[in-house]
Amino acid sequence: MTDKKIRLLIIDDSAYNRKAISEFFINHPNVEIVGKAADGQEGLQMALNLNPSVITLDLEMPRLDGFGFLRLLMSGQPTPVIVISSHGEKENVFRALELGALDFVAKPSVMISPAIYNIKDDVVQKVLAAGKFNLEALSTLSRGAPATGMTALPSEPPKELIGIKDAPATNVVALGASTGGPASITKVLCGLPEHLDAAIVIAQHMPAQFTASFAKRLDRLTPMRVVEMQASEVLRNGSVYITPGDGDLMFSKVAEGYMVKKVSLSDKCRYAPCIDRMFVSAAQTVGEKLLGVILTGMGDDGTRGCAEIYNAGGTLLVESEETAIVYGMPKAVVEAGIPAKVRPLHMIAAVISTFGRPHH
Repeated sequence: MTDKKIRLLIIDDSAYNRKAISEFFINHPNVEIVGKAADGQEGLQMALNLNPSVITLDLEMPRLDGFGFLRLLMSGQPTPVIVISSHGEKENVFRALELGALDFVAKPSVMISPAIYNIKDDVVQKVLAAGKFNLEALSTLSRGAPATGMTALPSEPPKELIGIKDAPATNVVALGASTGGPASITKVLCGLPEHLDAAIVIAQHMPAQFTASFAKRLDRLTPMRVVEMQASEVLRNGSVYITPGDGDLMFSKVAEGYMVKKVSLSDKCRYAPCIDRMFVSAAQTVGEKLLGVILTGMGDDGTRGCAEIYNAGGTLLVESEETAIVYGMPKAVVEAGIPAKVRPLHMIAAVISTFGRPHH
């Protein structure tokens, strides 16, 4: 990213919200507001004329709503979009992320109210982060690009896989992601076979109000069983466990195999849920039968955990720079010199499928 200012376009049908969001950036040295639009149609015209580097977007708007705006914008002029939507519109948020929005911030209230000022820090941080995105990766993901190169197992499982589904897992995939993660995780899981000889445990940085909806959506869209982990459970083949936004998942060895249990967040981790904490616990419990995966995201959460996985004899896989929406977390692992396979997003499912075959 150069030292050029981020050119921000604000799209919201509430004049109050437009004013509030613009005030978040008054005198900000790195952000210049180039326009404010009252609906998607006006916003699209401004986006094409003003060529903003980042857009904040409301979803519920007259004339052209946020979804129509995203479809048109991403097909013609892919631009990083931060959705600002109310807590009550969880399904809409995930739909927007799949249409190419980069990230989201939840409004504290559906009603127009001064409470919007409570999200200032979050909005500013995400707009600044959006300035470091990968345009090529964003446009590929938003096109709903088919996952070319995926060699996931066929839907008719080979004889040696029959009966493994739902059996206690001996192989475990621990996956961490942040900015750009929801759409990337969806792509990976959609490329996996239902009969996977592994359990998958995911830590995606996300507010607590959204992780249950994320799990339900993945359960609908992918061939595997996906649950948000709220208590404890023995890990099973072909199941995916989402870490809740208000906790971390810790592993333990039990008679049947491995168990994950939700625990309270730690003060030592800046992120919620904490990828490092989950990875370290998985490394200590699962050892060489563990595959650690790092996808797109800002910062370096997961690097310490990857080192632990490597030291415990596990395997590591990080998303390559060419497809990572934000090449922060994968880059941190590579720069730390931790040996890992580096693959573009469309090849991640194939590596997981190969890992999750018997006699791995």
